[in-house]
Amino acid sequence: MIVLQLLLALLLYSAEGETQDLGPVSVPGDIILGGLFPVHKKGDRTACGQQIYHRGVQRLEAMMFAIDRINSNPRILPNITLGVHILDTCSRDTYALNQSLQFVRASVNNIDTSSLECVDHSIPRPRNNYSGPVFGVVGGSYSSVSLQVANLLGLFHIPQISPASTAKALSDKTRFEYFARTVPPDTFQSSALVDIVKSVNWSYVSTIYSEGSYGEYGIEVFHREAQERNVCIATAEKVPSTADDHTFDAIIMKLKKKVNAKGVVLFTRAEDARRILQAAKRLNASHTFYWVASDGWGKQQKLVEGLEDVAEGAITVELQSDNIPGFDEYMMSLTPETNLRNPWFEQYWEDTFDCILEKNVPLVTHTNFNVCKPELRLSQKVGYEQESKVQFVVDAVYAFALALHNLYRDVCKDYRKSGVCPAMTQYDGGDFYKKYLLNVSFTDLAGSPVKFDHRGDGLARYDILNYQRLVNSTGYHYRVVGKWFNSLELNLEHLVWNNKQTVPPASACSLPCEPGMIKKQQTQITTLCVATSMNATVALVCLYSPKVYIIVLHPDKNVRKLTMNSAAYKKYNSGPASTYTASSTHKGADPSETIPMQSVGPNTPSRSSCTAATAEPASDSVALL
Repeated sequence: MIVLQLLLALLLYSAEGETQDLGPVSVPGDIILGGLFPVHKKGDRTACGQQIYHRGVQRLEAMMFAIDRINSNPRILPNITLGVHILDTCSRDTYALNQSLQFVRASVNNIDTSSLECVDHSIPRPRNNYSGPVFGVVGGSYSSVSLQVANLLGLFHIPQISPASTAKALSDKTRFEYFARTVPPDTFQSSALVDIVKSVNWSYVSTIYSEGSYGEYGIEVFHREAQERNVCIATAEKVPSTADDHTFDAIIMKLKKKVNAKGVVLFTRAEDARRILQAAKRLNASHTFYWVASDGWGKQQKLVEGLEDVAEGAITVELQSDNIPGFDEYMMSLTPETNLRNPWFEQYWEDTFDCILEKNVPLVTHTNFNVCKPELRLSQKVGYEQESKVQFVVDAVYAFALALHNLYRDVCKDYRKSGVCPAMTQYDGGDFYKKYLLNVSFTDLAGSPVKFDHRGDGLARYDILNYQRLVNSTGYHYRVVGKWFNSLELNLEHLVWNNKQTVPPASACSLPCEPGMIKKQQTQITTLCVATSMNATVALVCLYSPKVYIIVLHPDKNVRKLTMNSAAYKKYNSGPASTYTASSTHKGADPSETIPMQSVGPNTPSRSSCTAATAEPASDSVALL
């Protein structure tokens, strides 16, 4: 333990020089819950960028909303007040890890008061505090953040519940022993995306995924299931965490080379999805591709703002969620003057209304500012909409509160004073996670069931959305066109693609064969379409009947007659036996391209092309059968 504390001290010392103090949200209480949310987007040259992240602010306020509801409920933790210490991760895993050291420091500095006694012989009781010790942490949002933070918090037996991290790796209890989440792992989401691709009859798609655990683990499962279900991957492009516009342009150019892979599956973070759409617009590919995206895109309006024509027709997956009753009213009641708990709310307000608060206007300036009017309020008219993960944040806070309530009932039943008993204060976080947190089961404020499986994962339920233009309007919206709960239910009649198409576009390595042709599998690389018209069938029967007669009734006359000077011999040996002819489906290709035969591995995706087979005249000197 001494070595661990020394290591922590070194980490804290290095962290102080690397992080900037953005002001945590701190509310005192008898029990402190930590929070980690992406309030700001990551910077290009600094850990934190200047741009506020609206989703992160809503999730932060969702935690505050839940804390207020629980503290006012006498049936949950009576005479005990929950407090918070919420930090900004700036959408960056390394910065989040440094911030999380505050939770660990508070736990290490926790003093066991059970062996102390006051002058009046009472047991000392800690004053309400801001920074800990924390009983648990709600967050992070990005899987890359949770992977880093869970490793650190696990060393100190601090339980963690994420409302948004879906990486498959987080289900591994040998690595993340005290991690849970109110959302399911990406294994189910990847299956849902494959189901969507198959339901629209696509057999050849491109994929784009973000660097990091979310994108890499998610697309890995998608590729594996797609291959098992005969969906070929034209190209798979990774978006580096340091990608610039040139990187995104290069990705779009690679996609354009795969002319038949019109379907593109995105398993990316929100900001990467937006920059992909921006690159498509820059390169005049607004209507070239048809997007199918994971919940990194989901139903975010900000992501497609100004890019509606590029995003039109996209099919996205979003965790099935319901609006939390009362949260919208809570958000709409907040103003910079009344919301003093959240130090970032002023910036959120100015960004939402594109104005500057009067108190922030420089005293000396030669610039005209749009000063925020005092009557401004959040509403749907200004683009406010309850964020889809709000429900899962509230569920995470309630899971902690109900588990703490059960712990209090068990270990403090003989405690005659109000507040937290010493036995509860000193209760091991690992035992709390296993005995109480994982066993919580309840119905949330929206009427949805909440529980964890033995890996700490939440229930898998998804909505399938289609980004459509509003009827008789220039606006757009996300329309629910299906759902996924172990299997897909998709209403194809409600799907609208870009350019108002209602028929699913083709995304296949080859076009379907023409009437009178069938597909013939040559190898795992190529499938040929062979003519089977009635005239050809009759001709073949007439051609082969004499040979069949000779072979069956007079086998002694079935003699191969080949000489080195015969035409059949020369024809038989005129070309290399290691090639075959097939037509290419790519533009600019030779229609009779000769493709060398080569060994094909078991994981090579299959491609197909159609061609009409022509019959060679039979030679009398060669037995065909």
